[in-house]
Amino acid sequence: MDAAAIAALAEPQRRAVYEHVAAAGVPVSRNAVADGLGIGRTLAAHHLDRLAEAGLLEVSFARVNGRSGPGSGRPSKLYRRTATEHELSLPPRDYRILATVFADAVEEAGVEPVLFEAARRQGARLRRDGDTPAEDLLRRMGYEPYEDGPVWRLRNCPFDGVARTHAALVCGANLALLEGALGARVAIDPRPDGCCVTVRRGDAGTKDNVDRF
Repeated sequence: MDAAAIAALAEPQRRAVYEHVAAAGVPVSRNAVADGLGIGRTLAAHHLDRLAEAGLLEVSFARVNGRSGPGSGRPSKLYRRTATEHELSLPPRDYRILATVFADAVEEAGVEPVLFEAARRQGARLRRDGDTPAEDLLRRMGYEPYEDGPVWRLRNCPFDGVARTHAALVCGANLALLEGALGARVAIDPRPDGCCVTVRRGDAGTKDNVDRF
């Protein structure tokens, strides 16, 4: 399945379709994808269905005009990124097993403060230089940031696989990691989807340099 999913993204236009759906954060129709990428609706539907077949997108049906009842038209076919992770490693690797073992050991030994301090040090090492825009750093780390008023919200949690079984530990380490990289601009703000951390963008109306550190 992972090989098929990754192969489905080899075609550049199909990858663009996938990235457009992923960035939307909500279910989107073929028309929205076609308009957003400037391609035909039939072609958009073809790529969307191929991505769904590969397990990269999930499909639902709903009326996008908000109407219901007779005369409201047929529900639209909508697509959104699936929460399923896909990876391909040759030879096979599974680092999540060892990460879960480490998480179990940290909790059993009660050494969370040691873990959080190590995460802060790692965050500082991930910061390449003092003039890197915060958004670029977050994208490089896989968080998929997007603007929400005065903060960056993070659409993706890079550590979701372990966070599902060790939420408090992983969220604490995640916060410490970003504190090390971005300083006091980060805060915990859990939501049903995405990462539990937000990053303050700075004063509204200022230029990009407010997102530098």
